[in-house]
Amino acid sequence: MLVLNCATKLLTLEKVLKSHFPESLKVYGAVMNINRGNPFQKEVVLDSWPDFKAVITRRQKEAETDNLDHYTNGYAVFYKDVRAYRRLLEEHDVINWDQVFHIQGLQSELYDVSKAVANSKRMDVKLSSSKAVRLSVVSALPDTSLLRTSPPRLTYLSVADADLLNRTWSRGGNEQCLRYIANLISCFPSVCVRDEKGSPVSWSITDQFATMCHGYTLPEHRRKGYSQLVAFTLAWKLHSRGFPAQGNVLDDNAASISLLKTIKAEFLPCRFHRLILTPAALSSQVHL
Repeated sequence: MLVLNCATKLLTLEKVLKSHFPESLKVYGAVMNINRGNPFQKEVVLDSWPDFKAVITRRQKEAETDNLDHYTNGYAVFYKDVRAYRRLLEEHDVINWDQVFHIQGLQSELYDVSKAVANSKRMDVKLSSSKAVRLSVVSALPDTSLLRTSPPRLTYLSVADADLLNRTWSRGGNEQCLRYIANLISCFPSVCVRDEKGSPVSWSITDQFATMCHGYTLPEHRRKGYSQLVAFTLAWKLHSRGFPAQGNVLDDNAASISLLKTIKAEFLPCRFHRLILTPAALSSQVHL
């Protein structure tokens, strides 16, 4: 195991990962954030350097942690050789097996290999899988001049909005998610439409892997074009900072799939996989 701390080597890694799109997108997003101030306190672990075969991003050991927070306790994975990934996973001190956490990536063997190692640790494993998408570079935004001067207004989220996002997210509704969303809003780009009272009615945020997520419009404000405007604007924000605009969408989310097709998003050939792993000792306390 090697923890890559050198700024020059991390920039080199970023360039190498870009040559392995789309499978490397999640790790690439995390590494980009590390190289731009590291607001989420992440680090990179590899099997070797410079000829690495597996790379994992994780929270820094010194970062404050909650053992029940599988949102924040996130690992992104990319490998050139799945056997190298398994060996890295099995190495001492690469993964904190005493907490609830998640592993994510865009490669097909990720689930089987991760589950096999997790089973040897007597961990419960919950898998979710969805379509992976990428938005093309947005060269120009729609005319939003009216939305910048009078309600409804196009703007960004604040930490005060985290409770609303927690209550409306299918993956949320708990203390850990509330804290996680507040941290995402503090650290990464977001976009929202606010009504005349200043309350968000449509929004999207960016996560620790530079993935667009929790795109949502309140039911009473749907069919007004807000979701498309929010998605375009957040994609433009990401592209303007040099990031790819990437996301995931569940197979049965017909409305979001239709929206993504409308804005000509690219549905990637690989799928997104997220595994939530729970130690037996914590299974009665965790919110999945």
